[in-house]
This record gives sequence, C-alpha cells and structure tokens, in this order.
Amino acid sequence: MRRAAITRESVLKAVVEHDELGREAFLLKYGFGEARSYVLVHEGREYDSKAIAGVAHKWAQGRALGPGEFSGGKDHAAAWLKRLGFQVKAVKNPDWARDEVILACHLVMTNGWKGLDAQDGRVIELSALLQLLPIHSDADRNDKFRNPNGVARKTFDIATRHPDYRGKPTNGGALDVEVLHEFLARPEQMTEVARLIREGITAGELLALAQPDNEELEDDFEAPEGRLLLRRHRARERSKALRKKKIDSVLRKGGSLACEACGFDFEEVYGQRGAGYVECHHVVPLHEAGEGSTKLSDLALICANCHRMIHRRAPWPTPAELRASIEHRRSQSHTSVGIVPQRSKPAERAIAQEDQR
Repeated sequence: MRRAAITRESVLKAVVEHDELGREAFLLKYGFGEARSYVLVHEGREYDSKAIAGVAHKWAQGRALGPGEFSGGKDHAAAWLKRLGFQVKAVKNPDWARDEVILACHLVMTNGWKGLDAQDGRVIELSALLQLLPIHSDADRNDKFRNPNGVARKTFDIATRHPDYRGKPTNGGALDVEVLHEFLARPEQMTEVARLIREGITAGELLALAQPDNEELEDDFEAPEGRLLLRRHRARERSKALRKKKIDSVLRKGGSLACEACGFDFEEVYGQRGAGYVECHHVVPLHEAGEGSTKLSDLALICANCHRMIHRRAPWPTPAELRASIEHRRSQSHTSVGIVPQRSKPAERAIAQEDQR
C-alpha cells in the first residue's frame, strides 16, 4: 500500500463517512485521536486531518492507514490534503521566531520593561506588523495568530524575566530570555535591529525572504539580528555581480584568492578545480551597516570553513579578528611543544593584501 496515493474523491468519501458516523464514532472506529496540529476545513466544517487522510486510503486503495503508519503534520496528512486542493489550517500557532521576539522585546523596553495590555495601541500595531512577517506559512497559522491578546502575553513573558522583576515570571521560552539579555547588553544595537526589521517589513523588502534557500545552512548559522535580516545579509553576499567585481579587483591589484582569515587557497590545494573559487563575506552586519549600497571594501574573500565560523555565533568576528584568533591558537599550540610558529604562504599573502588597503 503506497502512502499518499489518495484522491480528492476518496477524501470526500471519508468526509461523508465522518458526517454519517459522527466525529467520536469515526475516530473510535479507525483508532485515531483528535487532531493536535492541523485540521481539514471543508464547506465551513473542520475535520481531523490525519483521520480523514488515513480513511481516504480505504476508499482509494482498499485499506485505511493506521495512526502509527504516518503523521498528521506537514510531511504527511496535511501535505497530502493541501496537494489535492483542500484547505488545511493549524490547530495551534507556531512558536515565536527570533525576529518576532526582537520586536516584542523592543516594545517592552520602550515601555520601561513593563508588559502591555491587549487594548494598548502599540500592541495592536505590533500585532498587525507580526501578521505581515513572512516567517510562518498561512497553513501554520490559525485565526488567533499573533492577535493582540497573544502579543500582550508575550510582552509579559519578557517583562517578568527582567532581572529587576521580583514576582513570579509568566510562561515563556529560552528565546525570550536570550533576546532580553541581548537588549540589556546591547540596547542601541538591538534597537537598530528592531528598526531594520520594522522598516524591511513595512517597505516590503523582507517579504520575499520567507523560505530559506538552504535549510541546513540556516539552521547552523546564528543571526545577531534575526533570521530575516540574516537571509538578507547572505543574499547580499551571494550577489554574483558583487562577488565577481570583488575577485576581479583583488586580482587586478596582484593579490590572490587566499582566505583573509586562515590563508587557505583553493587553487593551491585543489589545482585547476579550485582556480577562481572563494566565498564572499559582507564584513559589517546589517544592524550596523543598514540597507545602503554595498562597496567592495565592505566585502572580504574567505574560505567556506571560516565563513561558517564567522556566522555561527553572535557577535560576528571580522575576518581580521578571526585570523588573530587562529594565529593565537596556533601560537599556543606550537609554544606548548617548543616549536616556533610560521605563517603559511597563503596566510602571509592574505595579511599583505589587507595591509595594502
């Protein structure tokens, strides 16, 4: 029996059977529980999406799928039903993303680190803005997604985690505490981050950045400013025209394409296969540089390993700072065994190139 081999007709037959038996009897007959993530919406009524999808297999293939044979989420039932043109909506809203918490935390900070009521005009305005953020798909949102009540609760989750708060904290997550501490440590930078997110959404500049182009990379990289601005930052780094201009500029000046942090040279190690290859990094984060035009001097040529290490954790080191860290570690390692450290030729070239700027 092939999973997902259901048709729109078989789904509608499962819906009819559900209506004839009643919800409780239908779920009991096939061993399903109530939907916890997604529901099917059909002709104004809501149905347990996983149960409907499982029973649709009976009408399409002769046997219903059991609850343990598939999931009711985006990978299975919900995806199958959406693919057939049915409306599927989330039972509960997704967790708050970093960008959302940054905006809420900034609001709490401007309110003297106190929570706000749902009727507050600033909460209503933030609720409308959060609903524009492209981080969560429509299928993952329910009717109460980031409504004023939910936003107000989040402001209290943040406010009651402030070090000066003496009462019992409300519910909240580790991300609330993390972002709060960043605002306390770097209020001016985080205020600028919040401004950039607000402006980017209002102007529509971030609305096309909903889906990451490389999920594995996104999961590994940390954004000092938030996921949307990280994607915007990396989109600027990946501009083919800028990268080519940067490489041409370095080569015209007699430089090489050695990594400016560790000195690794792709051509020197891989020969012709590595010729002309190096990654391009925008040195100044968006929360410092803003959304202005990018100059070649804003870009650094670095290897893939160093690129990942720079972006891995905030605050981002510059290539020069990462190089100093690498050389310090090398120096310590060699000194411990009585060896005088020597720079590699690519590293020396990278340092010389930077000194010429």
